[in-house]
Amino acid sequence: MTEAAAAHAGAKKLGAVLLEVENVSLSFGAVQALTDVGFAIREREILAIIGPNGAGKTTMLNLLSGWYGPDKGTITYQGIRRPRMRPREAAALGISRTFQNVALFKRMSTLDNIMTGRNLKMKASFLDHALYWGRAEAEETRHRAQVERIIDFLEIEAIRKVPVGRLPYGLQKRVELARALAAEPTLLLLDEPMAGMNSEEKEDMCRYVLDVNDEFGTTICLIEHDMGVVMDISDRVVVLDYGRKIADGPPERVRKDPTVISAYLGVTHSPA
Repeated sequence: MTEAAAAHAGAKKLGAVLLEVENVSLSFGAVQALTDVGFAIREREILAIIGPNGAGKTTMLNLLSGWYGPDKGTITYQGIRRPRMRPREAAALGISRTFQNVALFKRMSTLDNIMTGRNLKMKASFLDHALYWGRAEAEETRHRAQVERIIDFLEIEAIRKVPVGRLPYGLQKRVELARALAAEPTLLLLDEPMAGMNSEEKEDMCRYVLDVNDEFGTTICLIEHDMGVVMDISDRVVVLDYGRKIADGPPERVRKDPTVISAYLGVTHSPA
């Protein structure tokens, strides 16, 4: 465990249940993606969802962010049962996310991409923005100041005016995280935030995830294949296999679970 992760774990105090998934199932035609899955996420927690390819991890994140609705079961967020949240409604309620494949506007600058994360917080009328006076001008100044704070926080000042399509992949992932943070989320969903990164980039991203959780108090749910990352930064781990939950608990306990070892981490067989 890194020093940052150790300090983070030692100081952590979790709050009440923020989101609860109860007996959720979802199918796509004949393919059963999720079956009777249930877990809870507490305020200020970092929860990792792991499992082999096709286990239903991204499907679960799509449910939580409103892209899909469950066939069965309920999702309770901030104490209210919400059978289906549309993506815009989820965003308005404080759920923000990144994607497995970077989804940025490649011809726009880093700054402008991050500014799009503030859209739901802009209240001035279309006419005000078109004429750029009064309320619209003051509003953009406030939003830009918030975005500049995020740019400083993630240490991307040097690329603030660079079109993101020119950036290396690791920096694009950081810009996408910045855009998600610009929405000031209560719950941040990260879909493989370390995918495609080298070891140094992964260390940086781990540090930023921990800092977001510590300094902003943001609750985080992430999908990640790098088991070193998962065990290092997570407070709790949920394991899916073929759309079913097979384990749920602290990283060290999950790591030693025989069912998880067999299904996901791999089994070492003694020679005959």
